[in-house]
Amino acid sequence: MEQDPLDRTGLPHPADPFDWTDGEARRRERAGLVRALRPRPADSPLLDLASNDYLGLARHPGVTGAAAAAARRWGAGATGSRLVTGSTELHAELERELADFCGFEAALVLSSGYAANLAALTALTARDGLLVSDAGNHASIVDGCRLSRAETVVVPHAAPEAVAKALDAHPGRRALVVSDAVFSVDGDAAPLAGLAAVCHGRGAALLVDDAHGLGVLGTGGRGTLDAAGLAGAPGVVATLTLSKSLGSQGGAVLGPARVIDHLVNAARTFIFDTGLAPAAAGAALEGLRLLRREPERAERAREVARTLHRLLTGAGLTAVRPDAAVVSVQAPSPEAAVDWAAGCRAAGLAVGCFRPPSVPDGISRIRLTARADLTEEQIGAAVRTIVALAPGTAAPRPDAH
Repeated sequence: MEQDPLDRTGLPHPADPFDWTDGEARRRERAGLVRALRPRPADSPLLDLASNDYLGLARHPGVTGAAAAAARRWGAGATGSRLVTGSTELHAELERELADFCGFEAALVLSSGYAANLAALTALTARDGLLVSDAGNHASIVDGCRLSRAETVVVPHAAPEAVAKALDAHPGRRALVVSDAVFSVDGDAAPLAGLAAVCHGRGAALLVDDAHGLGVLGTGGRGTLDAAGLAGAPGVVATLTLSKSLGSQGGAVLGPARVIDHLVNAARTFIFDTGLAPAAAGAALEGLRLLRREPERAERAREVARTLHRLLTGAGLTAVRPDAAVVSVQAPSPEAAVDWAAGCRAAGLAVGCFRPPSVPDGISRIRLTARADLTEEQIGAAVRTIVALAPGTAAPRPDAH
């Protein structure tokens, strides 16, 4: 018997309910926005300026050894949510040392930085509350604002005066201002002192995502809030990730002890998610301790970023001055950015490629991440490759290496 080509409403229906994805794929291809997974081998020959391994700790023998030791002692997985069986003594030790290092009263470790932002934003707001969010904030903050069900006002990038205006338009409401500390696209730092002053004068709380500041900014890498003199300040909460400077995986929320206690009882991405794997907790703890012992790694990461920026702009490229370890170089179009990054990869250099909708301003970029363990020779080789392959450059492509 032939299948009835009409559904119960009398309208035609597709043979497969996911046929619509073919149209979406064609739309992405026309716009030059196709993305694909590219599994890397364990021994990749590429010079890495694409990862977020700012301090070069992801393969540090002390960090990988700590991960292996934690897995052997505590098991491969956390075995449950943090409130059931997923909290170990190792998690508690990591939380104490994170809070102490970053200058906060308490910390709470979650399975990712994404989950940490969702936890803080949904648990520290309410339906009748107000969220004021920077237009350049990371997708995890955007999603957290949506899930919070609070009224969200998106303000222009890095504009404390716009935050003040938004708060003044909603007097008497419980308000939370949220911003990245260092923005992941261009690598610029938020005006935290100005934001804190605006919040303090209007009774609003301030939530800062320091994913790209921990390990790079502040005294010995203690983060952007330390650099701004706001670590541990009343009314300030921080989120961060363990997957960048610390070379591991996971996230955390830091703040007053009563705020952390509230998250334990109210944050759904903490309560209902499996705890961070012991190996990741052990690796992050060793990465943190290594940073304490070698604080010069933070300054070296900043130095490498400044050098990359100086050499690239000196060669005529348009790059944003880095405030931390991210160097963003503009491309004329999404297609040009993809081709540029692909050319770099073919020449032995891995760089990031940011295109809409990942970039809120619509400007495509290649994105470089400075690493503290890069040598001067590696920096020079990377710059020569990027400049030689820049869109519109007549210079021949360098040989692969």
